[in-house]
Amino acid sequence: MAESEAETPSTPGEFESKYFEYNGVRLPPFCRGKMEEIANFPVRDSDVWIVTYPKSGTGLLQEVVYLVSQGADPDEIGLMNIDEQLPVLEYPQPGLDIIKELTSPRLIKSHLPYRFLPSDLHNGNSKVIYMARNPKDLVVSYYQFHRSLRTMSYRGTFQEFCRRFMNDKLGYGSWFEHVQEFWEHHMDANVLFLKYEDMHKDLATMVEQLVRFLGVSYDKAQLESMVEHCHQLIDQCCNAEALPVGRAH
Repeated sequence: MAESEAETPSTPGEFESKYFEYNGVRLPPFCRGKMEEIANFPVRDSDVWIVTYPKSGTGLLQEVVYLVSQGADPDEIGLMNIDEQLPVLEYPQPGLDIIKELTSPRLIKSHLPYRFLPSDLHNGNSKVIYMARNPKDLVVSYYQFHRSLRTMSYRGTFQEFCRRFMNDKLGYGSWFEHVQEFWEHHMDANVLFLKYEDMHKDLATMVEQLVRFLGVSYDKAQLESMVEHCHQLIDQCCNAEALPVGRAH
């Protein structure tokens, strides 16, 4: 499995040094040296995975999935650090060893392309929820994220950032390939392919899809209440971010 430094020139140069290439895909530095361990990560049938390209509405989706799967109270979720409940597989914290020991059912997130996810997922073990977002909105959010994150040191223009996005020079590689790989598996029994925009256009249908996919049971009144709670969560997230819908994380 080949790893190599990304050498495309950049202004400033510090930004370029943040990435490395693995099998032709540019990845963040914290993925270095752990890709084989990720490929062999032991998956459980009870796992639920949330996978997105960065800035595709992961924060909103994890809140909704947690609420639907756990039947939790949205007010309680508002008091929780939801990120602690849904760790990101490839992030330095809490780390692979800790995630391996989490009690079932585990809720795990990742931004990795389909091909780099644990091989057990490719074999149909556990459920995978993937959400895609319109790239025109995504690239704006991704740009703002890079500008706000001190460790990325990005000080280029939006036009320069768009060129990077189109030329697969950002973390996690090509958005087009990322989405295409999952779309090719959208008919797999263990994969649910969602669109970010549908969360705002038709949340009720999305919640019903999640209920069926996750195998949880709610009667009509409970389902209506669940949809209302999900609306509340989305409103809370958007208000907390102080961003319009088109720029939410």
